Amino acid sequence: MGSYSSVRAVGAMIHRFTNGVSASSFITRSRSSLSMVASISSTSSFPLHQVKFSDYQQRNVSTFPPVCMGRRSSKIAGRKGAQDAKKAKLYSRIGKEVVSAVKKSGPNPISNTVLAAVLEKAKELDVPKEILERNIKRASEKGQEAYIEKIYEVYGFGGVSMVIEVLTDKITRSVAVVREVVKDYGAKMADPGSVLFKFRRVRVANIRVTDANKDQLLAIALDAGAEDVIEPPTSEDDSDEDRLERYYKIVSSTENYAAILSKLREEGINFETDHGSELLPINTIEVDDEAMDLNRELMSKLLELDDVDAVYTDQK
Repeated sequence: MGSYSSVRAVGAMIHRFTNGVSASSFITRSRSSLSMVASISSTSSFPLHQVKFSDYQQRNVSTFPPVCMGRRSSKIAGRKGAQDAKKAKLYSRIGKEVVSAVKKSGPNPISNTVLAAVLEKAKELDVPKEILERNIKRASEKGQEAYIEKIYEVYGFGGVSMVIEVLTDKITRSVAVVREVVKDYGAKMADPGSVLFKFRRVRVANIRVTDANKDQLLAIALDAGAEDVIEPPTSEDDSDEDRLERYYKIVSSTENYAAILSKLREEGINFETDHGSELLPINTIEVDDEAMDLNRELMSKLLELDDVDAVYTDQK
């Protein structure tokens, strides 16, 4: 929590300086100081604001205008960052699975059926070849341990539940960092099985709402044997730009997943794959704005951890 306070303190300082330096620090009582301010004002190439103060006499003080970033530019940068982070998590998880498979039965996919299955999944998910080759080599390095999958369950805010998927070569490290983040953000670790039953494991293809309409996706889903097409959640506070960044989810069994992706490619529809599977909530919970923001902050911080591959929630 201390780091969070530090960030807020730095933010307050930045806010102060980008919105005009404190006037009191510029109210001078000597001619030399006034001359210095006048000199800065006349020679600076930046646009300056003129602010008047009354003390013993009228004085003019020049300050720099606020530094701002356009709202649209900020949103685009945020979306790109989120997409890059999602892709990095996918590559990381596949890399860990490759290492574990090689550690178990060697680097030859002909004799190592587990590795063959991982490589096939990586091909399906469009993971670059160099990622796979790098991790096959990494598995033979001295001191590299196999990765173990762990699941942690969390009680969030407003009655929301979370499931954290971890793939780690150090279980003690992973549980320690996860517990620390959950505690720092005021949430609570749950006992195994307390939360997981609220979710079901499926394969999912994600399609941005601007790339297809629901009727089109329903036709593809029926033809390829999908289980469902889930519409993206919406909020009254969403802007038009926010709505355009929502995704449909085509839900499928493992057996029909390849057929669905193939059908989407045939129709020329862009899509994002899952990480090999996803946990979807059986029922969703609606919470107030405060709880929603707290849950999002917690999930975002958990996803920054190297050992964490995915975080799922039943928040609506």
